Amino acid sequence: MGKLVLVPTPIGNLQDMTFRAIEALKAADAVAAEDTRHSRKLLDHFGVDRPLVRLDAHTIGDRGRRVLEQYQNLAFVTDAGTPGISDPGAELVSLALELDFEVEALPGATAFVPALVISGLPLARFTFEGFLPRKGRARRERLQAIASSNATSVLYESPRRLGTTLSELAKVCGEARQASVSRELSKRFETTYRGSLASLAQRLGSDEVKGEVVIVVGPAPEHPEEQAGDYRVEARSLAREGLSGKDLRRALAALGAPRNLAYQLALEAEAERREEA
Repeated sequence: MGKLVLVPTPIGNLQDMTFRAIEALKAADAVAAEDTRHSRKLLDHFGVDRPLVRLDAHTIGDRGRRVLEQYQNLAFVTDAGTPGISDPGAELVSLALELDFEVEALPGATAFVPALVISGLPLARFTFEGFLPRKGRARRERLQAIASSNATSVLYESPRRLGTTLSELAKVCGEARQASVSRELSKRFETTYRGSLASLAQRLGSDEVKGEVVIVVGPAPEHPEEQAGDYRVEARSLAREGLSGKDLRRALAALGAPRNLAYQLALEAEAERREEA
């Protein structure tokens, strides 16, 4: 029976490579990697002289089974972090299990765990969202799920899309929802920003943020009815002042109401105003 070993690699700081990970790479018949040029530098640094085979998201479907059959003790590394999390490692594991391989995952570096722990947000329950869909219905549904979740949510994002994603999260979750943004984890310029989604979107939306980014979003309020009551008073007041439709919803959202709650309360306030007229 063959064996597949998932070997975590540093997300930035080379000192995060474990002794066990280095031993597993040296003991393997071959090392499969997302980017062989990138991984060769890592292997050379730690004195690992093993055959290197490329298996990335574009090739793993066609070549994965053949590589597993060729090398009975195969180690797999990704560009950074623990294989299988937001990368093609999960597909390789499925192929290995189909071939009745033993699969071992070594503990090691990953970006979302430290970002989550230092966020300062509730950690009793959390969900990992990975990268959000780029656009369309799938993206809207995931954003809404984060907005309504009573668990903390953690997701990855690219620096160039950070501002857009923070702004969209502020719209659906409410501008006051607490969150954090961590960048360059484990590296020299590691930074974590904390605050409301609105403040983070304003602070980071126009700046050119460098390095991989992890966003952590706090859970929805525990007592939504109490939250709704506060915004309901505002909605009635704004409706009496003449605001309606999109203008009323936007005004409530600017006060921090989640988009779905702003929509609901705007309808209620307009109906009440019509009854009073």
